[in-house]
Amino acid sequence: AGGEMSAPTMQERKACWGARDEFWQCLDRHADNASQCEKLRRSFESLCPQQWVKYFDKRRDFLKYKKKLETEGYHPPEAAGKS
Repeated sequence: AGGEMSAPTMQERKACWGARDEFWQCLDRHADNASQCEKLRRSFESLCPQQWVKYFDKRRDFLKYKKKLETEGYHPPEAAGKS
């Protein structure tokens, strides 16, 4: 494989998304304990292009952060010390 990445076919994309969803569901069930989901992680990595894996990892972190803000609310750091 040369450095040039060809666009994945629809079938490849579906396989990638399916693997990602299964991996994410596993993480959800195991409170993000990735060691419980190693097999799914490997198939996610083997079915998805490398930069997609990176993107989805970032995306999951972002979604978790967003959910945390929604459940816990946003606390501005500089609120303390106002008189």
